[in-house]
This record gives sequence, C-alpha cells and structure tokens, in this order.
Amino acid sequence: MKEFLFGKTLPELRKVVAEAGLPGYTANQMADWLYAKGAGSLDLMTNLPKKARAALSKRYETGVFPPEKVQLSSDGTKKYLFATGSGKFIETAMIPEKERITVCVSSQVGCKMGCLFCMTGKQGFQGQLTAGEIVNQIRSIEEAGQVSNVVFMGMGEPFDNLEEVMKSLDILTAPWGFAMSPRRITVSTIGIIPGMRTFLEKSEAHLAISLHTPFDEERKQLMPVQAVYPISAVMEELRKWDFSHQRRVSLEYILFRGMNDTPRHVRELSRLLGGLKCRINLIRFHPIPETPLQGSDDTVLGEFKDMLNAKGILTTVRASRGLDIYAACGLLSTREWVKKSADR
Repeated sequence: MKEFLFGKTLPELRKVVAEAGLPGYTANQMADWLYAKGAGSLDLMTNLPKKARAALSKRYETGVFPPEKVQLSSDGTKKYLFATGSGKFIETAMIPEKERITVCVSSQVGCKMGCLFCMTGKQGFQGQLTAGEIVNQIRSIEEAGQVSNVVFMGMGEPFDNLEEVMKSLDILTAPWGFAMSPRRITVSTIGIIPGMRTFLEKSEAHLAISLHTPFDEERKQLMPVQAVYPISAVMEELRKWDFSHQRRVSLEYILFRGMNDTPRHVRELSRLLGGLKCRINLIRFHPIPETPLQGSDDTVLGEFKDMLNAKGILTTVRASRGLDIYAACGLLSTREWVKKSADR
C-alpha cells in the first residue's frame, strides 16, 4: 500500500523529497499543491519534473478522499459521511451562517469516554484518525474553499488522539498549509488535563470544555472521566493560563430536564467559575436512542441563561441545527456502521 502525502507537515515532506533525491524546495512546492491548491493527484503537480512525479508515485499517493454520503438539512446544514482507511465511518458537519461557514470535524472513530449523552460513545472506540483524515474532512467537502471556522467537536475526544490532532492544527494554521488563523479554530475536550496543557502550550486556537454540571457525583454519572480528571482540577489548570486577550475558553453545557437545570446549579457554577474569564454555551439536548436523558424545555433554558448572566457569567444559547438529518453527533455513522455489520 502506498503512503499518503496529504497530512504530512513541511518537515515530513522535506524528508520525502530528500529520500527521493529531489531538491529541498520541492517540499514547499508539494505543500502548496496539497494544501493551497488542493491537488488530488501527483500528476497535477505540474511544476515538479515529470521524472520526479513518476519516482514519487511509485511510493506515494496524495491520499485525499471524497465523502461517501451527504445529508442536507432544511436549514442548510450538511452531514458528510467519510470512510476511513480502516473501513470504518466518521461524520463531519458543515454549518452555514450569514457571515461564515463552520466545519465540525471528528478526531477519532468512535470514542472511549462513554459519556451518557453521546451517541459516538455507544459505538465504543474503533480507532484513531490520522492528521490527513482529520484535515481531509475540510479539504474534501463541497464548501472547502469557503470554510471560515473549524471546530473539533465531532466524533471522539481530541486530546485522546493528541499527536495527530496537534499535527492537523499545524497543517491548518501554518503558512505552508491552509494558513488559517488559529483564532478561527476551537478544540473541545471533556477535560483531559495533560492533553489540554500541551494544547495550550503549543497552539493558539480556542479551547472548549465539556462541563454539563458543576457537581462531582452528577458529572460522574454523565461523564466517567470525572473520576480521573475532576472538573475542579480542570478549572484549576485553566486559571494558570491567560484568556484575557484574543484567545478564549468556552464551557459547553447541555441542559437535561430535572438534572442540571436548577438554581442550585447556577449558584455552584458561579462558585466554580469565579475569577475565570470564560463564557458558557448552553446547548439543547438532541435525543439519542437508549438513554434516560431528556432535554430541558426552552422556558427553563431561557431562565437558566438569564440567571447565569445575572451572576456575571457571559452565557449564550447555541442554535440547534440539522435536526432533520441525524443532528446528534454519531447517529449517522452509527447507522452506517450497523448497516455494514448486518451486510457481512
């Protein structure tokens, strides 16, 4: 099997051309074709000598792949289904808004974390994505040239695939890559502190934390990671970093009826977040099969938002998108995975 070029960093491409006996500047030309011009094959890299392309093609191919399926919502949101090199499936969401197009990418196939409210976790962990497979979710959709924002909020826990996620961020933000501003990228985590620390040291992208409740026992019920990385320890780590300038940290909070949507939770959130410059994004729960959880109604959601804002915590409500096309992360890929398994 040939090695893929897409997903390699500039230093890695320099190694490729050195081993092929080509001039060092060829690596920059290849990076330009792969990431700026979107070349889908070595044959399209026309400023590389024909002999060089022929030599490279014996061992390498570009490694970019179109989506297997696309679902279009009535609100313009799209769900793309991609097959991975291991024959599994991942999904990517394209969310159009007035002045921007946001792409929500996956970082793993399935997930180990077992969060009660997440469909992806019900697949179990099926494999890591390479940096190329992560970035291909942006490069190979119909809107590729119009993408303004990227969020790592799809399938998987990004900091459980730290090396490839950091590599993908390098490709997205480096001048030889997609040259995106890191301020247009947000990486979400359930709170894996060592990975979070590495990310904050090496990247300037925004950070989002899956919070969902400030209480220890409740969070353990929702998110088993609480037993390893308590939210109090996550907040303690965040206070060591400066979020007073352009970089920001946001806290994701899905509202569940009768579980985490009371004034008691507002008071504890105010205590937990005291002194931390952040914002809370309230999220409506998208129902998934086989879970006892139900979403809070819009009246409760509005009251909860108002109480948090009154406490001085900037709080907004994330608009629900794509409700008619398997909106909850993991639903589309799980359906395809089950279908494929049944066909065997």
